[in-house]
Amino acid sequence: MVDFADTAEQASFRADVRQFLGDNLPPVLTVRPDDDRQEYEDPNSERAKALDQWREKLVERGWIAPAWPKEYGGADLSPMEQFILNETFAETRSPRLGVPDVGSTIMVHGSEEQQKEFLPPMVTGEARWCQGYSEPGSGSDLASLQTRAIRDGDDFIINGQKIWTSGAHVANMIFALVRTDPEAPKHRGISYLLFSMESPGITVRPLEQIHGASGFNEVFFEDVRVPAKNVVGEVNRGWYVGATHLDFERSSIGLAVGQVLMLDSLRDYLLEEEEADSGKSAMSRSDQARADFADRYIEANVARTLSQRVISMQARGEIPNYEASMTKVFSTEFTQRIARTATKLLGKYGELRDREGDYSQMRGRWSTMYLSSISSTIGGGTSEIQRNVIATRGLGLPRG
Repeated sequence: MVDFADTAEQASFRADVRQFLGDNLPPVLTVRPDDDRQEYEDPNSERAKALDQWREKLVERGWIAPAWPKEYGGADLSPMEQFILNETFAETRSPRLGVPDVGSTIMVHGSEEQQKEFLPPMVTGEARWCQGYSEPGSGSDLASLQTRAIRDGDDFIINGQKIWTSGAHVANMIFALVRTDPEAPKHRGISYLLFSMESPGITVRPLEQIHGASGFNEVFFEDVRVPAKNVVGEVNRGWYVGATHLDFERSSIGLAVGQVLMLDSLRDYLLEEEEADSGKSAMSRSDQARADFADRYIEANVARTLSQRVISMQARGEIPNYEASMTKVFSTEFTQRIARTATKLLGKYGELRDREGDYSQMRGRWSTMYLSSISSTIGGGTSEIQRNVIATRGLGLPRG
């Protein structure tokens, strides 16, 4: 069962969020509909300074970490309130600053000392975290990872390599899965470690992606010393620690709303083009183009409904499993279909990526999205892995 309507309390909270955004969001932070590239800002830019001020306002409300207890800087919001918060931020194109997922793991498995040391800097933004999971030979089969951590007195000494590490070139902290017992079965003998990216022996090498950005990185560890007290949970039980998440809102409603806004911006652009060109646009010239565009809007509603299904389960105290996999597969593949449809509708102009070029349509956003969306079905678990989850846990099919 999916709950679509707000209760009176939820409607009041939604209105409160909208009022807050209307009163406090600096205009410079409003995300332009043609700007889909989340590049790291110059710390001295007007936008970067406004983001710092915006974070302070969100910290005051506890909305940086809305699911966390208030004692750790959160707002202790219910799953449905988190959903409403994220949905309203997305609808108003407001920057949704938050805490990294590692915080949820520390909240559940971390010691009191670790919670006091690592959680507050996440809220204030002082700590910028990256995730040390994937390795050159360990992607979907993550449990085969080989980065070693050998105990040496009060420290572990780490040697190995991670890859596809998002944001490692700007992060100052990392949480990583490392092998602490090479003799144990591959799902055992793994520990979950927290440490500084400024530790001696760490080298970061950015990887240029097909669309020109360098958000991914290779990270090399050579005799990196990490205090043993930074192990979260039990040594050699890190696989299970790393799989932990608090009951954060994971419905992907922000993505679903964003997809509708992308379609709206493309529709408005095409209508303007048609008016300026005496009714001669891609939409008016091709019945198939109109049909494809209509299909994308239908799929946008499917994506949003899948998100609402997940949050409805969480609101009832249930834990989404294959339902979350369904949402992930559909939403990421839908993003790819949006990009393909857009580039086709814009014709050869849709292939241009120069943001300031005279002939670039919508600042070249769609060709960039076409290229960048290729990886969306890989990150966070490939579509193949998600379909296996849906088949075995959702449909009850035997494992292959």
